[in-house]
Amino acid sequence: MRRSVFIVSLLSASLVMAGCASNEYSNTTKGAAIGAVVGAVAGKATGNHKDKRLVIGAAVGALAGAAVGSYMDKQEKALKEELSGSGVKVIREGDKLRLDIPAQLTFEINRSDIRSNLYPVFNDIAKVLREYEKTMLVVAGHTDDTGPYQYNMNLSQQRADSVKQYLIAQNVQAIRIETQGYGPNYPIVPNTSETNRAQNRRVEIHIEPIVE
Repeated sequence: MRRSVFIVSLLSASLVMAGCASNEYSNTTKGAAIGAVVGAVAGKATGNHKDKRLVIGAAVGALAGAAVGSYMDKQEKALKEELSGSGVKVIREGDKLRLDIPAQLTFEINRSDIRSNLYPVFNDIAKVLREYEKTMLVVAGHTDDTGPYQYNMNLSQQRADSVKQYLIAQNVQAIRIETQGYGPNYPIVPNTSETNRAQNRRVEIHIEPIVE
């Protein structure tokens, strides 16, 4: 038990230390920035922590070889079917999946409790995550750069935690889920207009298979 707590603490510390820096927003640079976010959130949280994966694998099982791609194909299809028309984007990145959830759909301004009308959407997400349990999840909160930096960091963490707690309440195993608030640190577009800022206010659920 103590070892599991230590592993979770180590995971959280590594996520806080993950970072990237970019001031250019050409298509190439934007793609690299998004890749860095994915790497920081999903790679640091899962691929580089064998002990963490072993703990979860022991609890829910693991995948091997060709089974990984097929498993994620089926999960991707199930998520797209369940979330069709919801506003949530299902994005495939190799053998990993990312759910991009616009914050304005999920939360009131300056609040971290999930809008009640979004419960059915998160119920659908949880339904698929329960069925495909051989995966690790990182819930990442993001904001725009409006307002005090620390306030945005806290808000993004609180929103990520709210999503985690809701998924747990829907019987997704807590051991599979980590959270991180990134505040304004990883914009996907420049914060130069309200349209762009709305895109940067988001919650992402990164889904990675647990492999042997």
